[in-house]
Amino acid sequence: MAKPKKRYVCQACGSVSHRWQGQCADCAEWNTLVEDAPATVFSLKHDLSSGGRAVEFVDLDKPGEMPVRQKTGLAEFDRALGGGLVPGSAILMGGDPGIGKSTLLLQAAAKVAREGHGVVYVSGEEAAGQVRMRAARLGLSDAPVKLAAATGVRDILTSLGQMEAPKLLVIDSIQTMHSDTIEGAPGTVSQVRGCAFELIRYAKENGVALVLVGHVTKDGNIAGPRVLEHMVDVVMSFEGERSHQYRILRALKNRFGAVDEIGVFAMAGEGLEEVENPSMLFLSGREQPMAGSAVFPAMEGTRPVLVEIQALIVRLQSGATPRRAVVGWDNGRLAMLLAVLESRCGLSFSSAEVYLNVAGGYRLSDPAADLAVAAALVSALADKPLPDRSVWLGEVSLSGEVRPVAHGNTRLKESAKLGFERGFGPSDAKTGSAELKYAGLGQLSNLVDRVMSS
Repeated sequence: MAKPKKRYVCQACGSVSHRWQGQCADCAEWNTLVEDAPATVFSLKHDLSSGGRAVEFVDLDKPGEMPVRQKTGLAEFDRALGGGLVPGSAILMGGDPGIGKSTLLLQAAAKVAREGHGVVYVSGEEAAGQVRMRAARLGLSDAPVKLAAATGVRDILTSLGQMEAPKLLVIDSIQTMHSDTIEGAPGTVSQVRGCAFELIRYAKENGVALVLVGHVTKDGNIAGPRVLEHMVDVVMSFEGERSHQYRILRALKNRFGAVDEIGVFAMAGEGLEEVENPSMLFLSGREQPMAGSAVFPAMEGTRPVLVEIQALIVRLQSGATPRRAVVGWDNGRLAMLLAVLESRCGLSFSSAEVYLNVAGGYRLSDPAADLAVAAALVSALADKPLPDRSVWLGEVSLSGEVRPVAHGNTRLKESAKLGFERGFGPSDAKTGSAELKYAGLGQLSNLVDRVMSS
């Protein structure tokens, strides 16, 4: 007979322990182990090699029609997805509270429904009347979206089984769903995992594009078990600052398209508006050349995005402790770059406060931004503006060498389209563009000499 046994599941990483302890042994988080539903321990003598149904195997080259992507009507949303919704796919979308996840999905659901496709929107956080109020504000009241407010997975799947399978199913959110076959409150690891499994199985069996909205923790990670991200086909993050109007939809995992592809939206009074040219959004307000300002052509998936990097240097009186403040870039990488400028180029930042900002609230993680950051820092230190209509790209090593970057030609071509005339970067043959004047900088000291002598 099966023997019930207690187990404790970490709410941060989903690891299982057979006894309670204050700290999770896998993720080192404190007080995250919660008792889960009793597990059943089966004897190893059970033979699973018979008694099941036969699984059909097919060849990779089997002739037949490939799944056709369903366009959402939002070009930026489709770009981040890799071209549109794939039938039978499961999409997990996370983001900070109030960032606009529900607004974006309601707009996409309305556009798909207006094209004559069945759409079901299930809200577990709001009443149906509240969702209808938002739809009226967004001008979507006439869209034939089937709306429901429910949290029971059994009730949702029973209702879906009594109707024709929709093209798109939105669950807002997975942390509010509850299954009566699993012990625990909504939002626990076992409930999130079990509810997601049932919903994904329905989507796979009926060819329904499923979108699950996920809450995020204070660290920005999607709440719930880590296995949830492995269960779905696409993981998307809706990012942005509330103080800025722009929002970025980023694909962190995509089995049907490119990873790190982004879609850019702007929050307006009537919902989210698509931004076809994000570079103009992040470069707005640059009328005259200013000291401490450099433009960097970043790559987001397959799209080049030009952003402005701003630096400010403030000299302090002797004895004061200098401050380093960074917004939109890695603090540790700034410290490394300042050390290279002091050690390899002879510049002194030890007695000065350094402030670095990526304009527009944009966040950079591309190492190719090293040269643009260095150019902004040297320009601010010398109080001399950089050459007008110029872009900077290149990774800086600890030896002061400017190294090649990926997609250099694509970055420079996009810069030329936006009216930039000069480019500075690594001195390799693969980087360069006929559309603008390009100057290779082999060492970081060449950048310092160029700025100081201008």
